[in-house]
Amino acid sequence: MKKLFTLTLFICVSLLVAGQSKDPIIESIIKEANGNSQLEKLGYELMDGIGPRLVGTPQMQKAHDWAVAKYNSWNITARNEKWGEWRAWERGITHIDLVHPRIKSLEGMQLAWSPATPAKGVTAEVVILPDVADSIAFQKWLPSVKGKFVMISMNQPTGRPDYNWEEFATKESFEKMKNERDEITKAWNDRLSKTGFGRRDLSTALENAGAVGVLACNWSRGFGVNKIFSASTKKVPTIDISLEDYGLLYRLAENGASPKIKVVSESKDLGVAPTYNTIAEIKGSSKADEYVMLSAHFDSWDGGTGATDNGTGTIMMMEVMRILKKYIPTQSVPFWWDTGEVKSRDSTGHGVLWKTIRRL
Repeated sequence: MKKLFTLTLFICVSLLVAGQSKDPIIESIIKEANGNSQLEKLGYELMDGIGPRLVGTPQMQKAHDWAVAKYNSWNITARNEKWGEWRAWERGITHIDLVHPRIKSLEGMQLAWSPATPAKGVTAEVVILPDVADSIAFQKWLPSVKGKFVMISMNQPTGRPDYNWEEFATKESFEKMKNERDEITKAWNDRLSKTGFGRRDLSTALENAGAVGVLACNWSRGFGVNKIFSASTKKVPTIDISLEDYGLLYRLAENGASPKIKVVSESKDLGVAPTYNTIAEIKGSSKADEYVMLSAHFDSWDGGTGATDNGTGTIMMMEVMRILKKYIPTQSVPFWWDTGEVKSRDSTGHGVLWKTIRRL
């Protein structure tokens, strides 16, 4: 990331001082970037201290306010500009325990914007989405989900990413695994299709039929890494279970052990909340009608810290602004930084257009 930062900073400075390879200002900037980088501190404060920045959450607002305060501490003018509203939601704890046929705490978390369980949690049997003949047969099966958790993801045949298989397996065993996985994936997709519902509509149908929760496993094909996106349920929680624990539940249910789990999932529906772009400016004077714009989107999913998507981009832009403010004379080209001029959002609130350029 430091290499990328140095390259970005060099390009920005080159726009300002073209052709001067030994300019003392450039030398000072390079020395500051290499010897006094604030990237690690900024990364700690944003990704560790504040955490993920899901649109509509208190953490998103806290991040906006942090960015403005940080710019002000560098004597850079900054502000939050309102852009619309979004679903306000706050994540609480997610705790999942296998309670039958044995006791084991499971790894998982509720999806973004998931409804909560009652305060004392929900204990219920886990069942697998069945392989029915067609949508009519599925409608006949639906009432049986009342009072149960329903698993809607396939059981992965392996938890090892492909690169690990390639390194340690024989060529024959690797190919055998891939062929089996392809067959299982096709069969599961056919199973989903025969319900007559799309993936998001399926969760709603299960909820409306009386299921107490929906269980999924959105594996990213990395060691122990799942993707945590948004829930489509409105009344009951949707929980993502880690690959290994999801496989355990699946096998128990598949073999007739009637597994039961207890889920305590806390969250708060806060109605709606305003959304913002955070904008910082270093205004020039000699070319006040020209500009250089740096941008990175600020919002993130909240299954992780939002570091690569796009916290690292954000702190890199901030570091560029800090160093330019410190070493570039004000009689220069204006800089304009923002977290992404979001022109529209998709159904989850994530920005569709994250970067734009406009004149000051």
